[in-house]
Amino acid sequence: MTGRGGAATGAGAPAEMLYVRFRAAGDGGPDGDRGAPPGEETYEQLLRLLGQFTPAIEALPPDAALADVRGALRYFERDAAGIAELIRLRALAWYGVRCTIGVAGNPLLARMAAQGAAPGEVRRVPGDAVADFLDRKPAAALHGVGPATARALCAYGLDSVGRIAAAPPATLQRILGAKAGRAVYDKARGIDPSPVTPNAAARSIGAEHRFAHDELDPDRRRRALLSLADDLGARLRGSGRAARALTLTVRYADRSTTTRTRRLPEPTAHGPALTDAAYALHAALGLQRARVRSVSLRAEDLCRAELAARQLTFDPAEDKARRIEAAVDRARERFGEAAARPAAKLAQPYSRSAYRGP
Repeated sequence: MTGRGGAATGAGAPAEMLYVRFRAAGDGGPDGDRGAPPGEETYEQLLRLLGQFTPAIEALPPDAALADVRGALRYFERDAAGIAELIRLRALAWYGVRCTIGVAGNPLLARMAAQGAAPGEVRRVPGDAVADFLDRKPAAALHGVGPATARALCAYGLDSVGRIAAAPPATLQRILGAKAGRAVYDKARGIDPSPVTPNAAARSIGAEHRFAHDELDPDRRRRALLSLADDLGARLRGSGRAARALTLTVRYADRSTTTRTRRLPEPTAHGPALTDAAYALHAALGLQRARVRSVSLRAEDLCRAELAARQLTFDPAEDKARRIEAAVDRARERFGEAAARPAAKLAQPYSRSAYRGP
């Protein structure tokens, strides 16, 4: 199977894609993956480090990136794993950041290789070893397969990637629907046609909440999302920008992640609109008993606020909310962020890292 430009993207493709996850070295004890993501400035420096090897970089803020290094192999006279080792050493020496890197033939396999790697390890999945690599992994290990989809598959005995790959495509389509069934079938066989899409020109703003303990309470997760959406709205308004889309990323206790994006009805920097979208994304995941380690929100596809059209409304409550929001912004600008904030921020302490990604 081939992607754009004729690049092989199937299970037998050469291992030329890198998924790089960044963590502060020495932060979090012996398990380096528990360390904090890099700050905004360091993250951008790390992207520039990747740019020394290839221009085909897809930023995945706050702590990861995809890189297609096919064009760099001959120049550096190394295979993709060798280039990954150079990146790992330079990031550690120059920025004090530990890189866990998955090397494989497509973004799906590279991501999964990194998720299963030890902190600071470079893990390669050769094209002829894809079936063995995937066989015994749980269904939820496939990127894009969330808890609800995994439960639906497990109810039919399809609890491992190997069993999903052996199932008839028609069976998966009956369980998950035509489109989702085909996508999961391809992923279970290690097929991912998506290219690495350079996105350095597009800017995003985001923030992450890391719980002190793996969180089971949906109300506490919603309070965290309220705080994050409030922060994003304030930062967007302060920079004179509005978001056309919002992305929610949930990281679980087993270090797997689920990411969902929703296009907003209109570009906005209005806190309640961002909060409603975040709640809707969270509810759609169906995280009934999931142990959540962190949640993050990212405002994407930004535009200048003056170019964003606003739907006229005759709702006095909406107008009042916007006037209050403007007053809160003025109070924060004069007296600091703590001058006015949602009650959710007072309900419980939490750790938050903010980032602005390319």
